[in-house]
Amino acid sequence: MAMALGAAAAREQICAALTAIDAAHQVLRETSSDLVGNDFRVEVAERLEFQDRINRGLMYRIFGELADPPDGNGSIAAVRAALWKRLRITPREITRRCRLAARIRGRRSLTGADIAPELPALAAAVESGAVGEDHIRAVCQAVDVLPAVVPPAEITAAEQALVEHATRVDSGVVAKLGQRIVDHLNPDGLFSDQDRARRRGLTLGRQGPDGMSKLSGLLDPQARAYFEAVAAAVRPGRHLPDGPEERDERSPAQRCHDALKLGMATAISSGKLGTHRGHPVTVVVATTLAELNQAAHAAIDPAIAMPPPAHTGGGSRLPMRDLIAMAANTICYLAVFDDHTKRPLYLGRQKRIATAEQRLICYARDRGCTQPNCLAPGYHCEVHHANPWARGGHTNANNLYFACGPHHTDTTDGHQQTIVTTTGRLGWTDGTTPPHINHAHHPEELLHGNPDPPDDEAA
Repeated sequence: MAMALGAAAAREQICAALTAIDAAHQVLRETSSDLVGNDFRVEVAERLEFQDRINRGLMYRIFGELADPPDGNGSIAAVRAALWKRLRITPREITRRCRLAARIRGRRSLTGADIAPELPALAAAVESGAVGEDHIRAVCQAVDVLPAVVPPAEITAAEQALVEHATRVDSGVVAKLGQRIVDHLNPDGLFSDQDRARRRGLTLGRQGPDGMSKLSGLLDPQARAYFEAVAAAVRPGRHLPDGPEERDERSPAQRCHDALKLGMATAISSGKLGTHRGHPVTVVVATTLAELNQAAHAAIDPAIAMPPPAHTGGGSRLPMRDLIAMAANTICYLAVFDDHTKRPLYLGRQKRIATAEQRLICYARDRGCTQPNCLAPGYHCEVHHANPWARGGHTNANNLYFACGPHHTDTTDGHQQTIVTTTGRLGWTDGTTPPHINHAHHPEELLHGNPDPPDDEAA
């Protein structure tokens, strides 16, 4: 319908509909339900749930159109940046919505031909508001686990059956029905190398307040074989993390954890993992000279308190005791902020690419991307010239700052400008606002400093 309208008329009609919805929501918020009774409240809850699902279907439609804009204007990266800023949802959630939208709505090929949705039954149910987010997840999980040997017609039938049940039962039942359908279509559990490669993956969860992180995922047969071999070496009494003891008190799960840690430490120490952005693949840790000295004394004198944790190039916190233990057993880069290395940090116009030593300074000062509110850690960042190289900028430590790939591209394309502030940090602006620095990698500033620097902070 919108295709038949002019651009101005379509905008006006969509805005009028959204305004009417906003007005209706305001009435609902202002109207008390104290006198209506629970039977009517259940009816209201049903209608609100239905409307929420309709709204979710419209949201997926919009996300799909944003990923494949009819007018072709703007880059996908710019669209995602605008969504992140306006909707305040994580980049991972933006990616999830775009990927799901691509599966449940029609698309266009490079030649302009229409492509039917990958999951047509689910697409229709989402558009009509018949299923919720949890139903969508259950159906997709059941379909995605089916191996390539299952004929497409049977996969389509499975999807239709699951969607039909999803309109009548909750997602928990749909998930169980999905498992039974999978068992029926693949009774022998036959999976090809391609099926296993598609499903492999490990997810490292967020670091908790105690420094621990949850690891989950699926190992392919080769990865499992390697892990089993290392785990067998860490048998009771061997490779104890705290040195020789009279008795090994570790559980089997704890020995598996120590086996994984041993395998990764051994691989890093071998020096055979190649390089990453100019450094041999290893652990990069940033701390201060004072904290390092305090930790060294605290390690031998319990009366001295340990300093705050150091920060790795991946953005995680590393307790100083662990840092000392790692430094004693393996090779790692330690960027000490108060004691710069004597190797060259100031190259002028001799070369454009930053040296390994200059990246260490960025690890120590920036910890991650300098774009405000960006959470990309140092391992995933490029080195950016605050004063661009193309305009005469020098490859000196005080002109080099971390920026992740997308934000580095924004400066190259001219969408963002960077200015070194009087504090030595990098400020970002679109040219209409004062430059702002990123506090996301410096939580101590959020607690004790001013998270919104003054307008005159720029040098």
